[in-house]
Amino acid sequence: MKFLNRVKSQTPESVELEFILAGIGNRTLALIIDYLIWSFTLFLLLMVWAFLYAQVPWLQSNSARLWLSAIQLLMVFAVYIGYFVLFETLWRGQTPGKRHVKIRVIRDDGRNVGIQQSILRALLRPIDDLFCLGILFIIFTPQEKRLGDWVAGTILIQEGQTVANQKIGLSPAATDLASQLIETGHLAALTPDDFATMRKYLYRYPALDPAAKIQVSDRLARQILAKIELADRPPSLDAHLTIEAVFLAYQQQFRG
Repeated sequence: MKFLNRVKSQTPESVELEFILAGIGNRTLALIIDYLIWSFTLFLLLMVWAFLYAQVPWLQSNSARLWLSAIQLLMVFAVYIGYFVLFETLWRGQTPGKRHVKIRVIRDDGRNVGIQQSILRALLRPIDDLFCLGILFIIFTPQEKRLGDWVAGTILIQEGQTVANQKIGLSPAATDLASQLIETGHLAALTPDDFATMRKYLYRYPALDPAAKIQVSDRLARQILAKIELADRPPSLDAHLTIEAVFLAYQQQFRG
């Protein structure tokens, strides 16, 4: 395993993205934070369960204890699985621990994870944790995947380092338009993958031939504007300028 290992993926829009993989140190720290939160949550639930058990006499019978033990096991399993599935689905591949260390789970093709991928990763987590199998897979596989990642088709990346730092020239007109988009556009609907796609496009734009510039910029602009709920772009508004402005607005609002 190399430090700052990189992996490339192809998006459904046929744009090649390069990601920096999350290191074993960040993954471990994120998991420790998540396990602390999970343990505290489970402790509170068990305390409530114990209180109810003490207050209801018929729950203390021998026959009821077997059912209670089974329910407790199911509750522990549900909280264990549900914690990771809930956060990774709602927070676009992040849990509180992952958000703290700025790493994110994405699909192999660069898209956001869905509930299916999150469930598969969570179900296989106990196997990965058993005898540290997950660590072995991460260390000795090129894409640093644990077993759950292989089955779910996911990778862990460093957030904010989707593409190698490349200087992109933006037109002055994009700055004014970006300020308007921050107020009128639903920029929160965009994802880090969308940002990476725009960045890759802007970096490669000067090298495209004139016909490709028109075709690619128009298609990408329509996709991005539809996402931020501004699909009715005025005909006079240049597609490339639109992408520049959305890229700059997203960068200013969410990436500092």
